[in-house]
Parts: sequence; structure tokens; C-alpha cells
Amino acid sequence: MSEQVVSARVIGAHGRHYDVELPNGAVRRCYPKGKRNEATVGDTVDITLDGDSEGYLFAIHPRKNLLYRSDEWRTKQFAANVDRLFIVVAVEPTFSDDLLGRALTGAWAADVEPVIVLNKVDLGDRVDQARIRLAPYISLGVPMVELVATDTAVVFDRLMPFMTGKTSLLLGQSAMGKSTILNALVPNARALTQEHSVALGAGKHTTTTTRLYHLPNSAGDIIDSPGVQVFGLAHLSPEDIERGFPEFVEHKRHCRFYNCSHQHEPGCGVLSALEKGLIDTIRHQLYGRLLEEKASAKT
Repeated sequence: MSEQVVSARVIGAHGRHYDVELPNGAVRRCYPKGKRNEATVGDTVDITLDGDSEGYLFAIHPRKNLLYRSDEWRTKQFAANVDRLFIVVAVEPTFSDDLLGRALTGAWAADVEPVIVLNKVDLGDRVDQARIRLAPYISLGVPMVELVATDTAVVFDRLMPFMTGKTSLLLGQSAMGKSTILNALVPNARALTQEHSVALGAGKHTTTTTRLYHLPNSAGDIIDSPGVQVFGLAHLSPEDIERGFPEFVEHKRHCRFYNCSHQHEPGCGVLSALEKGLIDTIRHQLYGRLLEEKASAKT
């Protein structure tokens, strides 16, 4: 009897096994078959079915993109085939410009459209300070949505136009309100996680895993990766890093040298624009740090 082969989608990754959703909506626990298959949430995969609840993953379909997260120990892939990245920041507590800049670089390098979500805009005068800090990113054409995450109706009305028909990734530091936003968009997200955990014997620690949820009325999908997540950029080449700084494009045409690094060369159009205030200093400093980290990793 031949094995039944089904194309399915990875909606959860747990290290040695995956939660895979079949076309009929059923969820199975799947294990890599043969050579190690490095699948990740958002992947479309081919599996063979085994019994009523499990299966074996043996092939990954071509990806549109693959995103990585990193911490002080390692870099690890965590999402694939993403259309939009929603970076959640808040008026309070303060957010990290470095983390925001790295997320934008990772998004642009992977051809993912970023959107900044500014939460807690009900905190009076501090809202203007947050807007001033975010102005350099908005000037690059990054859309910004302002909201109060606890107002479910506003969250839905303001974010759904960006999410409809897309696979979106939610990213945010601790205490920025990302989980509240997810619960507003997918009211039964926690219930779904618990249900899948019980059905698949995944245990109680599901909040530490990346997971894909369906938005109501099949409007789109949203991938949530709980905890403080930083885009992993170690896999990027210097050329990829430069692509993560679209404000350089117009000015690098005036560089004297074709292989200009935009850091110290004479006749550099980017450095000239920096001196004139046409490129944000914080952004250029981040660019330099990323190149330095890349060079250090090779030594």
C-alpha cells in the first residue's frame, strides 16, 4: 500500500517536531524524515501521514523568504514566506532604536514590508517624544499605525487593512503590548494554543514557541514569536546589509568608487549626504556596526 502524500503548512515549530496544518484544517505532529529537514513556521511542506495524528515531513517547498532571530548565543531561523513585518513599539517603556533599526534592515534585506505600530498613544506628552524618535523611519516611507492595544476595536480597524490577504509577523520587545495586540486580532489565540498543546502532547511551555494563527474570516495569517526577538543578521552579506538601508540608494550613485563601503572613502556620496543631514546619523552608525560585526565574525 502506497503512502499518502499531502502538502501542508507548518504552523508551529518545537525543535524535534512540527505542528503541521492539513488542507482540511486538521493539525498533526510531524517529524523530519531522512536527512534533517530544517522547516520553520510559514513553510509549505510535503508530508506522509501516519495514523490519525502524526506524519513525516520529507520536503520543503521553495520559499519566498526566510527570517532569522538571534540572541547572545546563536542565530536561528523562525519564519518563512512573510509578507509584512509589524514592529510593535510603545510610548512607555522606551524602545530600542538599535533593535528597531536591525528589524528594519532584516525586513528590507528579505523583501518584507515593515510597518511600525506605536502603542500606548494615550500617555499624553510622551507621545510627541516617541513620534520625534520615530520620524527618521517614517521619512523612509515606513507606515506607522498609532493605537492603544487594549482598545480591541481600534486595533482591528487600524491593522486589518495592512494584514488582509497577507502573512504578517509580529515582533516586539517585552512590555510593548505585542501579546495584547495579538489577542485583539485573534481572540482565541490562547485557547488555540492550549488546544493544540493538549492534542499534540506538547506540554505547557507553548508560549516559548513561534506559532502561526489565522485571522478571523480567513482574512490572512499572523505569526507570533513570543519574547524579546531580534532579527538575526549574521547570514547577510555586506551587500545585503546595504540593501537594508534604502536611504543610501540615491546618494551612492555619486560615490567615486564602485565598491565604496560608505564609511571612510573620499568622494563618498553617502558620507556627503550624512554631513548635509540628508541621512540620519543613528542609522548610519547602525550600518557601520553591522558591517563591523560581519567582519568580526569572519576573524
